[in-house]
Amino acid sequence: MADPASKLETQALKLPVEQRARLAERLISSLDQTTDPDSEQLWLREAERRLGEIESDQVEIVPADRVIDKARSSLP
Repeated sequence: MADPASKLETQALKLPVEQRARLAERLISSLDQTTDPDSEQLWLREAERRLGEIESDQVEIVPADRVIDKARSSLP
C-alpha cells in the first residue's frame, strides 16, 4: 500500500492552482505553531528598531527596483 502522504500529494497536485495554493498556505501555517513563541515579539522589536533608524536618517532607503536591478546585474 502506498504511503498516505504520497497518496495525498498525488491527489493535491491534481487540484486547481488556487486550491493548491490555499492548501499549501494552510499546511505551512500548521507548521508555524511549532516555532519559537517569542519570535513574533522579536520581529516586532526589529521592525521598530529599523523604523527608528529610517525616521532618524541613520540609514539610506534604497528603492526596491534599484536593489533588484543591482542584484540582477551581479548575476552571471
